[in-house]
Amino acid sequence: MKNIIVTSIRKDAGKTSVIVGLAKNSTQKMGYLKPFGDRLLYRKKRLWDFDAAVCTAAMQADESPEEMSIGFDHSKLRFMYDETTTAQKVREIAAHNSKGKEIMLIESGKELTRGLSVHLDAISLCKYLDGELLVVLSGTNDQIVDDACALKKTIDLGDVKLAGVIINKVHDVEDFKAVYSEYFEALELPVLGIIPYAEELTKPSMRFLADLFFAKILAGEKGLKNTIKDVFVGAMSADAVLRMQRFNKESKLVITSGDRSDMILAALDSQAAGIILTNNILPPPNILARASGTNVPLLLVAQDTFQAAKKVDNLVSLLSKDDDEKMALLADMIKDHVEVMSIS
Repeated sequence: MKNIIVTSIRKDAGKTSVIVGLAKNSTQKMGYLKPFGDRLLYRKKRLWDFDAAVCTAAMQADESPEEMSIGFDHSKLRFMYDETTTAQKVREIAAHNSKGKEIMLIESGKELTRGLSVHLDAISLCKYLDGELLVVLSGTNDQIVDDACALKKTIDLGDVKLAGVIINKVHDVEDFKAVYSEYFEALELPVLGIIPYAEELTKPSMRFLADLFFAKILAGEKGLKNTIKDVFVGAMSADAVLRMQRFNKESKLVITSGDRSDMILAALDSQAAGIILTNNILPPPNILARASGTNVPLLLVAQDTFQAAKKVDNLVSLLSKDDDEKMALLADMIKDHVEVMSIS
């Protein structure tokens, strides 16, 4: 069986998206692990990693996301394991999750060195599992080249085999190839693919926001797949908002306090993608009854309106387990732009 450890030099490079795309294109049975969970998800009194939940759904795996991570917190991991017992535990969960699989895709933490102090960095995972390292590079063109240079010249891979690099989220693929192909050849880094930037993948779903905020879903659960293309903060009057042309467009998120019935009704009438109700304030029963007949999710969160808006503004959109359209797009992009056979 082949073990491939997927990592990146920078966080949010798109490791999980690449893994989903690879799994969708492989003719072989693939499994997944994320030994160091660093995107905590809490549902039904259970903890697991957000990326593990996505990949489990994408691969239609029988294993639970709970079984794919050793832990989530540096201090607890230091207390529970040393380097020897960490290696043993990684091999143990790998053996459990790899039954019936031909390839295991093991995702590192947010970047290459994440988990180094608790022996769960990407290079350590390669050594424990005799795996190959697949590095996803992303960022501006200059950042990608800097990271490629760092990977080649300053990072000690030891005896770890480098499967290659995949360059992700490139705005102009042909221009990148024309300018930088010779540079990568000089570095002797095998480039397995250059994936173009896709704006559709940057738009979060309401399901993702529900998970991000640990929100209580009050109504409109059927609309959790809705994609958000614009954000409005309901700090003004509903009359003023309704005069704004942008507000009348679909696929917007409205963030407002739960006691702003006028704003909530305006959002429902204008077919919003969803509504975040802040300050843990429940709207009146008639509002909930009205929302229950729509596909507009109402998410109740503890944060105030300013905090919630700031969190949404700063978020990096991630795949959710039911983002079927995005997963299909990723599968097509990987098929068209990555040498899948070189990996599988």
